[in-house]
Amino acid sequence: MTSTSSTGVPLPLQAGDEMGRLARFHRDVSWTGTIQAGAMGPRSPAMTATGTGRHHTIQDGLWIVGDYQQDQFLIDGTFVLRWQLHWVAGWDARAGEYRASVADNYGHAEILAGRIDGDFLTFQSIGRPPIRIRLSWRLIDDTTMMWRNEASVHGGPYELIETYTCRPLETAA
Repeated sequence: MTSTSSTGVPLPLQAGDEMGRLARFHRDVSWTGTIQAGAMGPRSPAMTATGTGRHHTIQDGLWIVGDYQQDQFLIDGTFVLRWQLHWVAGWDARAGEYRASVADNYGHAEILAGRIDGDFLTFQSIGRPPIRIRLSWRLIDDTTMMWRNEASVHGGPYELIETYTCRPLETAA
């Protein structure tokens, strides 16, 4: 896993094939979608949303960093809120799986474990927090990706929170 310099000091890891597979899902995109009624609390209304995500790599390609923002609206078009999230994802060689950390402007921070199965990427909460999230992406073609967010409360079944159609920023409709 880790190589050692001639002085016996461990050298930083080098990005491997795992990062190439992960990068397929980390495109600079804009999206549109819907948020389910009740998804943000028992009486929260259904909403629509538009957003963008931009990515870059750090530490010689070992990690992909994403910064996202999303505006949410009531069905009649009334602005409700702007959500922002910072994402760092990569291959954790010791764990033998993808890992991601998230932090948003609502004070939520979490570590997730991920896996890739062909054109599907899934990350979900590690451990047993009271609310677990599961994020999934499906590559449709070279220009379209679907993103889905689900939550499980106190170990219950995962329920749909929101779905989005993502397109490259330069061709977003």
